[in-house]
Amino acid sequence: MQNDKKITIQDIVSLKGRRKITMLTAYDYPLASLIDKAGVDIILVGDSVANVVLGLDSTTQVGMTEMIHHAKAVTRAVKHALVIGDMPYESYQINPDESVKNAHRFIQEANCDVVKLEWFERCLDVTRKIIQTGIAVMGHIGLTPQTADKLGGFKVQGKDAEAASRLIEQATELERLGCFSLVLECVPDKIAEIITKKLKIPTIGIGAGPNCDGQVLVTHDLIGLFERFTPKFVKRYINISSLISEAIEKYKDEVIQGKFPAQEHSFRIKEEELKKLK
Repeated sequence: MQNDKKITIQDIVSLKGRRKITMLTAYDYPLASLIDKAGVDIILVGDSVANVVLGLDSTTQVGMTEMIHHAKAVTRAVKHALVIGDMPYESYQINPDESVKNAHRFIQEANCDVVKLEWFERCLDVTRKIIQTGIAVMGHIGLTPQTADKLGGFKVQGKDAEAASRLIEQATELERLGCFSLVLECVPDKIAEIITKKLKIPTIGIGAGPNCDGQVLVTHDLIGLFERFTPKFVKRYINISSLISEAIEKYKDEVIQGKFPAQEHSFRIKEEELKKLK
């Protein structure tokens, strides 16, 4: 359950080797509030909002306007968790020179605590610039959805020795630059374990096996609220879509049958006032 203390970057780093770190996505006030009250350590305002909320095909189709909008809703709800703003594709990859300004928007406009950015060819330069301005950064390596087309699609990364060595090198470089944590997405479990043991900062896995320092899932996958596809690494803890559908069907039937609204859902006027009208 939630406690009164706001989680800090130092708290997250200190959990390495002590207990597993929990992280989930949120894009709106109600869901962020529930996740926060459950005591989850980190809430990511993910660019996955493109797929699971906005019905788009790619995370590259959302920009700063959408991300700031959703981040503001999340931070209004959160009292406890560390909130991460997920920097969208247009904010740092297309124009790296704009990256610092956009990172500051997540902190100053949306009240996020830190930002996350995915690995790309100029990742080290952009990460360095953002950290030098005083903003903490979570790195993201392995499968990077914003540039998945350059990785051969949505596939596991680091499956051969050469590719795995690149991932280990990327992780080491991001730690050296000052990232406080790393997401490892769709990485073989043994490679994720090697990286986790090598780094002093925590690793957060998604499709990277049980040996990372923490785990993250898209909440809509976890609760069964997104049904277009379910990745192999997802565990569905409840199918809320069926519960919502059942409630909507019942509402529809009761309205058609005249059962809703009933007297207890209606407001009344005093009889003497009604008589005055007549």
